[in-house]
Amino acid sequence: MKRTRLNALLAAAALLLALAGCGGGEGAPSPTPAPTPSPTAADAAPAAFALPYTGESLHPVLSTDKTDLALSGLLWEGLFVLTPSFDPQPLLCQSYAASEDGLTWTFTLRSGVTFSDGSPLTAADVAASLQLARGSGSRFQQRLAGITGVEAGEGAVTVTLSAPNGALPALLDVPIFKDGGGVPLGTGPYILEGAGEDLRLTARQGWWQEKPLPIASISLVPIREADDLLYAFSTGDVSLVSADLTGTGALGFTGDNQVVDCPTTSMIYVGYNCASGPCADAALRRALDRGLDRNTVAVALYSRHAQAAELPVPPVSSLWDAARAEERSYSQQAMDELLAQAGYEKDADGRWARGRQALSLTMVASTSNTFRLSAAEYLASELTKAGVEVELRKLPWEEYLAALTAGDFDLYVGETMLSASFDLSPLLQSGGALNYGRYQSALVSPLLAAYQAASGEARTAAAGALWDALAQEVPFSTLCFKNWSVLTHWGRVSGLSPTHHDPFYGLENWTITQ
Repeated sequence: MKRTRLNALLAAAALLLALAGCGGGEGAPSPTPAPTPSPTAADAAPAAFALPYTGESLHPVLSTDKTDLALSGLLWEGLFVLTPSFDPQPLLCQSYAASEDGLTWTFTLRSGVTFSDGSPLTAADVAASLQLARGSGSRFQQRLAGITGVEAGEGAVTVTLSAPNGALPALLDVPIFKDGGGVPLGTGPYILEGAGEDLRLTARQGWWQEKPLPIASISLVPIREADDLLYAFSTGDVSLVSADLTGTGALGFTGDNQVVDCPTTSMIYVGYNCASGPCADAALRRALDRGLDRNTVAVALYSRHAQAAELPVPPVSSLWDAARAEERSYSQQAMDELLAQAGYEKDADGRWARGRQALSLTMVASTSNTFRLSAAEYLASELTKAGVEVELRKLPWEEYLAALTAGDFDLYVGETMLSASFDLSPLLQSGGALNYGRYQSALVSPLLAAYQAASGEARTAAAGALWDALAQEVPFSTLCFKNWSVLTHWGRVSGLSPTHHDPFYGLENWTITQ
């Protein structure tokens, strides 16, 4: 976590899913009061607190509005919750077990859990929520694509898969809900009260977790346009906003604000053309991998709103291996040595060449995001200074995608939102949605399958074997993982420990002052 003051313009926007697709969602019914018991406020601090909402959709599964989705963790809960290091912890799930072949998982539900109307959580509610989440129009559709069936039993839910996935629990932080005639009911710590533009969240009586809540009532401030949010936050009408400060279509927040960052699964990387051109040589890719100054990209170009990473998982992940990461860290000397081993020599002008053929590469980057474009400009410049001539083609988004699809590049700078299971199939499998470099490997394919199927300590070992293979073949080079940011007014809230999908994670530890 990181806390800084903002005394200058900050960029904020919805997190860009640069190369990964995301499903659209249909709007849910307009918010209406949920039939709920009266809230308990005796143990909550008497501090006024307000959050923005757009009213587009407060449906926990079908909504795609990031402002409204930020409220999700206050109203709904999942079978699992992800910690800031992306480890799944059982929540509505009491226990779980997988079949020997890894294709059938049984999740036993926690007893004593009720929805906000007092009705008990049932396996039918969980099954219905997961079925909707894996269907068309859900924002969870892509991550749950490997699920082929969901069945409700007596106090348990059975999930079947098309292929083994040892990290399935990390994908099941899906909000569980019950239809209640308006906004779906949840099992979370707050209830929705009021109507129209007079909505509020009120601390729930009988919440099963029985944790203390620092806020008795949260006002919801209607936000229709981007300027509304800027104004509401600057005047203090809104107490907290969450944002991607390095996203596309930036808004500007001014004032003396506190920022708390948390890691995400959004990976910035360099992809290589593994099918044609100079980068079809894995030896050259290994050399280039050591010539990428990841720290400067994360600290300077992404304004510390990213974490440098040599491996395809964030440094906070339990799958991170510091020793293996160090072996791929930035080193100009190491790049020179690897280029020499690959058969290149420096000519009289200090440029690397093989025979009479100078090493000249074409890098493509999209102009849609200034931070990612700045990273591409920096990397192209530094490689050129080091004797590897790089021509940077800056393209509008559609032209950029066309170039990638046609394989018209040697390198490209991209961004993708990985799942919390850190599934690399889209980048590595033949025909993968992000395998623009047409990478194929008889070595990596079985290691990828073993990594996907493994769980526990076996998954850590499988990840290490996969990292070693990727270090040899380098189909892509990870640069950094972006952070998500939560902004509050300076000195207003302490104890924040947000996660990417829940700015209110650890809410019971907050302290709010007037």
